[in-house]
Amino acid sequence: MLGTTVEWYDYFLYGVAATLVFPVTFFPGSDPAAGTLLSLGTFAVGFVARPLGGLFFGHYGDLIGRKKLLVASLLMMGLSTFAIGLLPSYASIGVLAPLLLVLLRVIQGFALGGEWGGAVLIVSEHGSPEHRGFWASWPQAGAPAGQLLANGLLAVMALVQPEDAFQSWGWRIPFLLSAVLVLIGLYVRLAVEESPVFRDAQAKAAARAAAGERESAPILEVLRSYPREVLTAMGARFAENVSYYIFTIVVSTYVKTQLGLPTSFVLGAVLIGAAVHLVTTPLWGAISDRVGRKPVYLFGAAGVGIWAFAFFFLLDTRSFALSAIAVTIGLVLHGAMYGPQAAFLSELFGTKVRYSGISIGYQLASVFAGGLAPLIAASLLVATGTGYAIAAYIAASSVLTIIAVATYSETRTRRLDADPAVRG
Repeated sequence: MLGTTVEWYDYFLYGVAATLVFPVTFFPGSDPAAGTLLSLGTFAVGFVARPLGGLFFGHYGDLIGRKKLLVASLLMMGLSTFAIGLLPSYASIGVLAPLLLVLLRVIQGFALGGEWGGAVLIVSEHGSPEHRGFWASWPQAGAPAGQLLANGLLAVMALVQPEDAFQSWGWRIPFLLSAVLVLIGLYVRLAVEESPVFRDAQAKAAARAAAGERESAPILEVLRSYPREVLTAMGARFAENVSYYIFTIVVSTYVKTQLGLPTSFVLGAVLIGAAVHLVTTPLWGAISDRVGRKPVYLFGAAGVGIWAFAFFFLLDTRSFALSAIAVTIGLVLHGAMYGPQAAFLSELFGTKVRYSGISIGYQLASVFAGGLAPLIAASLLVATGTGYAIAAYIAASSVLTIIAVATYSETRTRRLDADPAVRG
């Protein structure tokens, strides 16, 4: 959880800054709407790099283990985030500034592409199967924890500084502080043990190799034997990913440009929502251990699709209390998908291809769901001038997720050491 918190802190810090700071700092020649779209475009670039990172880290994670790859992804993410904090503005070095920003964003995306799969597997493959949903949800809680840190630090900087000072240099401090968090996460990850399920699978693979048996590369085995599972993982991600980035990232653009409210307003609302999200995510994971992954996941998918309309209605009141409620309930419903997600996706694949399988399904969906969500939402807002068009977009993604999860079998009772996984 600590390592995942660091990585998501870095990733979300970029997302918030992309809506509040980067349009002015790196794209100053554009009008405000175009500058925001260009900035969100660099945010989306990170999502394009995530499947590549998932393929690379998944392949080697299935061959040599989860732990080594987790350490590598953490270092890549932390160093690139620290470098963004030092990056000169467009006014200083011209077009080179946004080009370097894109490069560092690609490195962030590549690193995160391998982060999630390794983190959830090293937990899922430890411990007792009957509590897998609960324990596997703790790395998931690293996402709201990272969001809490990112928004919290930016909110503090925005409150204690004038707007021009925050836009000039104050936003850089949270990026530079990433170095401290990386050292903490690195200490934890170097101490963790490789999962027993993977060690057992690796020993069996070595015995087969000694007997002259040849095994396919993990990615080829995933595509040959688990196409339905990859599609199920992708579909399950859609409503979860789209709703999360709209509730936490796009809300910044909406409140600032559409409603004309200050930076501190939206950062404070997301801060409250992230705190509640952090607490409730493991609770949803625990509930999925009792009633199954599917009922909890479907409740969350349907919930965000319906709540999206209330979300924008409450934001339009310009009331901080109602806006905080809008974000908080949205994230609680999101947690009903995100909490059991790690266990659910881990249970779709066999051990020797599990890292590759969940990384491919998870990260491919991220390109089309989370990566495009801010751009699609911002475009819908420009075209229609109303948040309800964005709400309809969330609802459509919910329908896709409901179909993907409802048509697959329950996975709660599956054994992770059973290879391959039972088909659904």
